[in-house]
Amino acid sequence: MDVVLASGAATPLQSEADGYFSGLVDAGAGTRYQLRLDNADRPLPDPASRFQPEGPHGPSEIVDPRAFQWTDDDWPGVTLPGHVIYEMHIGTFTRLGTWAAASSELRELARIGITMIEVMPVAEFEGRFGWGYDGVDLFAPSRLYGRPDDLRRFVDAAHALGLAVILDVVYNHLGPAGNYLRMFSPAYFTSKYENEWGEAINFDGAGARPVRELFASNARYWIEEFHLDGLRLDATQQIFDDSSEHILAEIGRAARTGARERPVVVIAENETQETKLIRPLELGGYGLDAVWNDDFHHSVMVALTGRAEAYYGDTRGEPQEFISASKYGYLFQGQHYAWQQQRRGMPSWGLPASAFVCYLQNHDQVANSARGLRGHQLTSPGRWRAMTALMLLMPATPMLFQGQEFGASAPFLYFADLDAELAAAVRKGRSEFLTQFPSLLDFEQQTSLDDPGDAATFERCKLDLTERQTHGGFYALHVDLLRLRREDAVFRSQACWGIDGAVLSPSAFALRFFTEDHQDDRLLIVNLGADFDRPSIPEPLLAPPLERDWAVRWSSEDPIYGGTGTPDLWPLESWHIPGETALVLAAGPRRTTPAQKRVRRRTA
Repeated sequence: MDVVLASGAATPLQSEADGYFSGLVDAGAGTRYQLRLDNADRPLPDPASRFQPEGPHGPSEIVDPRAFQWTDDDWPGVTLPGHVIYEMHIGTFTRLGTWAAASSELRELARIGITMIEVMPVAEFEGRFGWGYDGVDLFAPSRLYGRPDDLRRFVDAAHALGLAVILDVVYNHLGPAGNYLRMFSPAYFTSKYENEWGEAINFDGAGARPVRELFASNARYWIEEFHLDGLRLDATQQIFDDSSEHILAEIGRAARTGARERPVVVIAENETQETKLIRPLELGGYGLDAVWNDDFHHSVMVALTGRAEAYYGDTRGEPQEFISASKYGYLFQGQHYAWQQQRRGMPSWGLPASAFVCYLQNHDQVANSARGLRGHQLTSPGRWRAMTALMLLMPATPMLFQGQEFGASAPFLYFADLDAELAAAVRKGRSEFLTQFPSLLDFEQQTSLDDPGDAATFERCKLDLTERQTHGGFYALHVDLLRLRREDAVFRSQACWGIDGAVLSPSAFALRFFTEDHQDDRLLIVNLGADFDRPSIPEPLLAPPLERDWAVRWSSEDPIYGGTGTPDLWPLESWHIPGETALVLAAGPRRTTPAQKRVRRRTA
């Protein structure tokens, strides 16, 4: 192996154990270089390059990670309880699609109550645009959004505003274009396991130790050199490892080592819902902090759209599902799952509510609507407001997808700039994937799906941030709910004294958030159906605290949000719950009751 500088000078490296090579090269920050294997005509980029200024096929550039002047020495780090996550794609969050442009919007995100940014993958990938999940240079922030120091400025600015930043990383596969790892060693990959997106990474076969080191080092790198506050691990069910210590546990440990004294969070996407990922190492778990909760999302979509199809088909969108998700996280914790014809999930007993990240939409699920439609465009305004209230007030860790807070009109479609052959395969794959949703597509519609490789598809997904003003009702809804979650001690506690729920009708339910003495409990009532009236409801969770009565503290039907106003909920002491509404009730003074009526009693 030789190091070949841009000047043409070549320095041979000396062979070491385990296939490593090393040597001293006269070069410095800004120098571009490549690696030449076995005197081959074409030199290759460094698989551990810190920057690829000409893309994944070009030369690597030396970056000095110590040159940036950080100002976040007092940043304490983060633990997950109390946080509100905001998923962001740097290329579409602003019109310019750069770190610098996104940095200018951080103050507003902090103002409305966002506390943690989750950045979609930025490891260098092929083309002029893409989601980032086909990265090939794990250590090189994509040149599309700026230089590595621009990412550092983004994180530094976020910390100055009290915002944490975590990064989505992909350790289950590498992209199809620009992946040169196999040319360095076939041991990076394995045919032992079947991977949905290409070759599986070799974490437990022959030669796996240096492979594990590469990925664990990458986890530490992002935390150590960019001061990131944690990682979101993509599709961990496709990370296969039969070793005594699972690579996910090693990655989590490496991330915490990179942070030194500063706490960080590691969140996993895990389709198989294995709660061992977030159980402590000493109890046989992997020691991660949280998991995405797809069960909650699927139940939400069925309730809002009525489409219980494909992977939504095992949920019904019924009130009990939302009560159970609020209390226990996953809905499937080992039961049979008909869509996959197998058992799904593991028990969540003893895990904190904050360990489950809940959302109404994310990058995948918006794109899977075929047209990239946002959730508010698939249901009624009242239902969307009510479900937003549930998601932002329930004890789980909530996550918003970029633009959700102001009802963005921009779609979020799948886009990837690949060569003609790969682009055709991507178009075919997306079309085939969406056929599992018969309500969304028929054959004619499939032929007119937005082309992922068309630059216009990418451009359509860019947010119009002026909609913060023009969609003021959506924005006010989120600002007020985030303030309520942050300032109300009962909701802020994330149900540390407990939560319980009751089904009130086929479309309505109540969640009671307990306090230590039960005198300041909160009641969240969600009705996704029509108005319903009951002269009485035999449900103890609806009973107000002793010598007090419920009073409306917040309503999703406030006209400021586009609602029609909230009627009296207790006319003549009966219950009147308006349709497509969420209500927050808190204890207040006893109401004046109507004149005493004659009471008939049956006697023996």
